[in-house]
Amino acid sequence: MNRALLIRAAGLYLPIAITTALWLWRRPGLRDRGALLLSAAWNLPALLVLHALARQWGWWRFEAEGGLLLGFPVDLYLGWALLWGPASALAFPSFPLIGVLALGALLDLVAMPSMKPVVLLGPRWLLGEAVGLLLVLLPAQLLARWTREDRHLAARASLQVALFAGIFLGVLPAIVLGHTGMSFSAFLGKSQPRTGLWLQLTAIAAVPGLSAVQEFCRRGLGTPLPYDSPRKLVTSGVYAYVGNPMQASMTLVLVIFGLPLGRMWIVAPGLVSFAYGAGLAAWHEDREVASRFGQPWNIYRHNVRRWLPRWRPFIASPARIFVAQSCGPCSEIGAWLLRRSPVGLEILPAEHHPSRDLTRLTYEAADGAADEGVAAFARALEHIHLGWAFLGWTMRLPILRPVLQIVLDASGGGPKLVRRQA
Repeated sequence: MNRALLIRAAGLYLPIAITTALWLWRRPGLRDRGALLLSAAWNLPALLVLHALARQWGWWRFEAEGGLLLGFPVDLYLGWALLWGPASALAFPSFPLIGVLALGALLDLVAMPSMKPVVLLGPRWLLGEAVGLLLVLLPAQLLARWTREDRHLAARASLQVALFAGIFLGVLPAIVLGHTGMSFSAFLGKSQPRTGLWLQLTAIAAVPGLSAVQEFCRRGLGTPLPYDSPRKLVTSGVYAYVGNPMQASMTLVLVIFGLPLGRMWIVAPGLVSFAYGAGLAAWHEDREVASRFGQPWNIYRHNVRRWLPRWRPFIASPARIFVAQSCGPCSEIGAWLLRRSPVGLEILPAEHHPSRDLTRLTYEAADGAADEGVAAFARALEHIHLGWAFLGWTMRLPILRPVLQIVLDASGGGPKLVRRQA
């Protein structure tokens, strides 16, 4: 048998056999299965990024014909995703991660040189191996462990967002571009002004979905995945305006992202997700969520549409924001908010907080969740109308909010102690 064909077959079927045997041995439960699926899903976009870096820096290259995705043999691609994802998670569920990385490196030190002529190594391939361990294997194992053990909610939700963005905006376009013979660089370089506008529109469409994931973590104590769903009913933030912000955002992103490619292969999943979310998923969601949350969910569903957003928010539980009256700029913020008649938001003097001294603008929800500074102001914007709310969702995004807070502090808007007056 041709050696190259044997290597490619072994690169796929050995990981499949190993993963299957470990699965039958461990017999993972529902949550464990979700964790394993996430570890494999992470590797799909991460391996493509590693492949692009390897080609750019000459760490290794593939000499193969047929069954390629941007020059990456699909059999080796899928086998690698299994081996560094669910196979490793099943084999070493509680083994120290440094040991898992060491075993992965040791395996590759033996396997990679033996895969010639399919895999041709460059002089600095060990550097690429180190990057692969940190970019692919480590996050996949962290995601699997954190999901299985229900730990590090914000971190694992962030990894989920990254992997789904990588799949829909990386792997899927790669399949399309590979089919057409066009590279990412050639596509992005076709028209820089048009490409810039296209990327900005994609980013804008993604904001409600990203904010919804953040709201699930912050207020619901869960993630978008069914086996890791929120423990509390989420009706705040973007959910005060629209019932299915993640599905709506994903549909818009896929449509906007796919149209310039001129291929329905990317637009179609967005349309399919809309049809699924409006049909079967909506029916299942109503039954499942209603059984968990009862009348509050029925009231929410009666007032908030799934796909068409409200102009003014539905506030199930009123909140309050504390603004220092002794601070001129702060009191002006309170007056500005008051003039816009926010829904379900009480504006109170920070000096009259019932229990403590304050140092920043402070927003408190009915369930006790609190935000300060830029995040508090962003929360207040969400009580006005859809236009201001969109700005608030954007301001509260994990990377942007700290940057805005630093800029504000550097401009003189830093913390100032406001004593509580009895």
